[in-house]
Amino acid sequence: MQVYEILGSGGPVMWPLLACSLAVGTVAIERALFWIGLEKHRNRKLMDEVLSLAETGQWEEIKEKTAGCQDHVIRVLAVGIMHRDYDMGKAMEAEAGRMYQQMSRFMPVLDTMITLAPLLGILGTVLGIISSFNMLGESGLADPRLVTSGIAQALITTATGLTIAIIAVVPYNFFNTRINRAVHVMEKYATSLEVVFERTSGRG
Repeated sequence: MQVYEILGSGGPVMWPLLACSLAVGTVAIERALFWIGLEKHRNRKLMDEVLSLAETGQWEEIKEKTAGCQDHVIRVLAVGIMHRDYDMGKAMEAEAGRMYQQMSRFMPVLDTMITLAPLLGILGTVLGIISSFNMLGESGLADPRLVTSGIAQALITTATGLTIAIIAVVPYNFFNTRINRAVHVMEKYATSLEVVFERTSGRG
């Protein structure tokens, strides 16, 4: 069965379901490209080097080494160091929050599709069954195949909605795991930098 035949047999609810599937696919691709780019800019060696330089108070050298760096963890550390004389913790928290917003972008769309697609599928099935029973009331049992075929077609929407939701769950959980992991790393290094700064300030 061709795609347009499935859309036609499922009734008008199939069009919103098509929109849901396109939304899921678009968000999944966009988020995948975002995380690939984020991973490409990672510089784990420099992250540890920043902490080592901070232990000896070499702030200017850190500034030079981190200039233009696109690693999200290093950017959080660099913002903290830049505001070390004011409130390092809040500065890093604000930058980490900004990064979290970028990482979480479009995630509510996937979350909504996971809930909305099955509901649309059920709605389509209910409407199809109502239509089938209307046909049964008009023609009686003269040709029961019309009713059964109508119910079978109506179930297509439920199957489609469930399929979309199942597919959407995979990238949703995957990207949420990446977000949680990234937040943990940012918090870990931010805390380490604060500890190092307090230690060096105490020595000074």
